[in-house]
Amino acid sequence: MNIFRDIRQLPEHVRGGAVTIGNFDGVHRGHAQLVGRLTEQARRVGGPSVVFTFEPHPVQILRPREAPPPLTWTERKAELLSRLGATALIAYPTDEALLSLSATEFFAEIIQRQLGARAVIEGPNFYFGKGRTGDVALLEKLCRQSEITLEVVEPLQDDAQIISSSRIRALVAAGDVSTAARLLTQAYRIRGLVTHGAGRGAKIGFATANVAAIDTLLPKPGVYAGRAYVNNHVWPTAVNIGPNPTFGESSLKVEAHLIGFSGSLYGCPIEVDFLSRVRDIQPFGSVEELKQQLARDVGQVEQEVNDTR
Repeated sequence: MNIFRDIRQLPEHVRGGAVTIGNFDGVHRGHAQLVGRLTEQARRVGGPSVVFTFEPHPVQILRPREAPPPLTWTERKAELLSRLGATALIAYPTDEALLSLSATEFFAEIIQRQLGARAVIEGPNFYFGKGRTGDVALLEKLCRQSEITLEVVEPLQDDAQIISSSRIRALVAAGDVSTAARLLTQAYRIRGLVTHGAGRGAKIGFATANVAAIDTLLPKPGVYAGRAYVNNHVWPTAVNIGPNPTFGESSLKVEAHLIGFSGSLYGCPIEVDFLSRVRDIQPFGSVEELKQQLARDVGQVEQEVNDTR
């Protein structure tokens, strides 16, 4: 999927189709339902299926202290949306000029002039324009006046609760990555760079990659079953988030033990999926007790990763 950041230079094949606007953080099953309707409307009007999102989230500019930690980065978002059938992602650089547009100005400038939209697909809680003054009722009026099709898609529910990015964010923060994975279209993933750590894992037979520069929400401290993607290979992975109390450490770290891997990963970009939570962080009375627990962790992780294939 192509990612566009300058809508003033959009190629014609990205204009004149169906458009949906939102943050799409995490790309969950509710988003999938919306994109499904987007692609259907795009086929009907004979144009592209375009997702218009913001980079960064407007709240990061308007109320930075209230900005939620993101669940996905733009390239990951594009990958997930492409799997659902969207043909283009516009990651609009959020700035004061955009945020100062009134609802009617946003509709005229962005939806009509820049995107040339022939169909718009949104949820019932969609707001747009300065101060979020535009709602679905206004959008329906503006679309009708402009002869643009508007389809409003009701939110998807799971366990009698709406599937939302905020709900998934709470699950990840609580360490419930398996429920989060059920609500997302793919397992929850982080990315980072492998940096030098203390090297203790290698000395006791469980070498780990120390993952830094993570720019999305971290799950609650604990040990997790996951998959690591590095150098075009996939490895079943035991992930430790938190301190290492057995060695008297209190600082939070993210360490990934790639099962079956040997060699150096220093400086490599790495992505890690979280499949399930294995246990809490706990101190052990000796290094031998720690090794025995790590062996049990690795066995459980291998089993859980195999079960998800």
